[in-house]
Amino acid sequence: MTSPADLRRDVLLAHYVASFEKLEELRAHPTTNPIANTFAISEPDEWGQIAWRPRRAETKSESLESLYAKLPARFPPLFERLLLTFRWAEVDLKTYTLMANPLGSDFQGFFAEISRDPGLWETLLPAGYLRFGKGPDIDYDPVCFDMNSRKKSREMRVVKIDHEEILCNYRVKVVAELAPSFEALVQSTIDLANRK
Repeated sequence: MTSPADLRRDVLLAHYVASFEKLEELRAHPTTNPIANTFAISEPDEWGQIAWRPRRAETKSESLESLYAKLPARFPPLFERLLLTFRWAEVDLKTYTLMANPLGSDFQGFFAEISRDPGLWETLLPAGYLRFGKGPDIDYDPVCFDMNSRKKSREMRVVKIDHEEILCNYRVKVVAELAPSFEALVQSTIDLANRK
């Protein structure tokens, strides 16, 4: 049975996921974005691109335990609910890019996405930053949950970190706070989409 808190989160997340299409064209070339191909809703066009859409896909909460066994902290409740109820390809939301949560019965695909760059991953985690995105467009700066700011409610601020400082100087440098919580980030993304 779905709790009242989860029902409220589900309504917010439905608006959030609907904003993906307003903020990005949701078209991809299967060779450069193979995960998008698994969400295809069209045949390739004359340039070889397919249209794709996120999918609602209920996943049992127990499936998160194997993911959490690899992480130093749990995600904020709204992000956890997003993982459990939707699957998507990487999507540029104009102020950040949300990494993919590929189709599957577990979250191994999501873990592979967020930990893909070992140089960043192995520096960020010990410093207290849990990556779930990157900058918009070609911006490779990691977007992370700041575990150092974690509250009892599991809320954490969302920050952007300079990737060159990590790769060149082995230093973690926060360059921006994108939001005080994931819920605030979701709301600002919805607001941005509604202005389009």
